[in-house]
Amino acid sequence: MTAHDEEGTAVIEFVWLAILLLVPLLYVVLTVFETQRAAYAASAAARSAGRAFVTSPDQASAYSRAQAAARLAYADQGLTDAPRVEITCRPVPRDCLTPGSVVRAEVRSSVDLPLLPAVFGSQTPAIRLQADHQAPYGTFREERP
Repeated sequence: MTAHDEEGTAVIEFVWLAILLLVPLLYVVLTVFETQRAAYAASAAARSAGRAFVTSPDQASAYSRAQAAARLAYADQGLTDAPRVEITCRPVPRDCLTPGSVVRAEVRSSVDLPLLPAVFGSQTPAIRLQADHQAPYGTFREERP
């Protein structure tokens, strides 16, 4: 073979190699960005839910305020799925707004992997996320109903 016989194949090989390497790399980058966006949303939602619960005027409205704050944090990141918010309190589980108590807000959600269809009729592959935040009510605050 001479150099004249292989003329022009380097461009074709370069294009195919670039396609074979860039497409998976772009998919990995896209997946990391989507997961990071959802992780930021979960972290912000847990913090916002805990703070909204602690600053509410009464315990009856505290749960709905925490859920609304978590949904708003997700909407800020462009996510439409509502996260699952779970509120627990220490030391007395039923009295969250008593002086000295600590409110723990836990947010759970999942982010679907981009560009992947449902496999065998099940759900699309997803990454589960969880974030929590502990908000102290404060020892020297007045007790709320």
